[in-house]
Amino acid sequence: MNFDNRLTRLLGVKVPIVQAPMGWIARAQLASAVSNAGGMGIIETSSGELDQIKLEIAKMRELTDKPFGVNIAQAFVRDPGIVDFVIAQGIKFVTTSAGDPAKYCRELKAAGLTVFHVVPTLKSALKAVEAGVDGLVVEGGEGGGFKNPEAVMTMVLLPLVAEKVSVPIIAAGGITCGRTMAAAFALGAEAVQMGTRMVSAAESPVHQNWKDAILAAEETDTLFLNHFSRPALRALRTKKTERLERELVPGYQGPPVMAEFANARELYFGGDMEASIALSGQVAGRIHSIKPVKQIIDETVAEYAQTIRRLNA
Repeated sequence: MNFDNRLTRLLGVKVPIVQAPMGWIARAQLASAVSNAGGMGIIETSSGELDQIKLEIAKMRELTDKPFGVNIAQAFVRDPGIVDFVIAQGIKFVTTSAGDPAKYCRELKAAGLTVFHVVPTLKSALKAVEAGVDGLVVEGGEGGGFKNPEAVMTMVLLPLVAEKVSVPIIAAGGITCGRTMAAAFALGAEAVQMGTRMVSAAESPVHQNWKDAILAAEETDTLFLNHFSRPALRALRTKKTERLERELVPGYQGPPVMAEFANARELYFGGDMEASIALSGQVAGRIHSIKPVKQIIDETVAEYAQTIRRLNA
């Protein structure tokens, strides 16, 4: 199927599917597979390992000649030189998240970059548009990762934002197949972002134990943690996250939730599911097999086209 909309033209991609910028995961091995399959691979910065990120961007250029982007996660990357760093790498597409959309937008756009901001509410979407962003990533609360404590799900948030803005939208949260992609387009999106589906992909660098946990998950096997503080997050159900669900309530006096990520590498790459927090969306309950990225994207596009034909009929 040939896509031709504002997103494909703006980003220079064949397929309007974007890979989420997950810390330590969204690096060259995974992102290049997405770009080579026609989508938009994104390199993360939320790990804060900028020296390594520079190497990952160099690897991307060895592994693909297709477009790719970088995410600036403002709450986690406090280096005042991050904008200069991104510009120096020759990046053309940036998503900004977890912070004020106006902080970097003008400087990035002045350097010729296309800038999208991740938003979890209508209010934040309007603020980002006012700041001058080129587009939005509208992220529903069923998605995995760091969230707004007052979560709004994609089915409500996406059409709400689409009714109020004119910039192109990438829908995130609950997207894993062609049917959910078609639903997102019906609600106002022109592209979709996949996170949990890409964590479970063959090219994902995470340990097999994490992938197996996604495959085994039911739709109720994620927990929304830290409702009463920031950042809130959605993660797979484990003994650790069940304990945190009970503890992270008003009056909690323990260490901040981010302290739980001190041993992240032991989970991400060592496979110890209790060492840290395995961020995941509710859509884990719909993922039942590990597939190469190209197969995921090709099957998503084919099912999207089939769904559109069925609805047209």
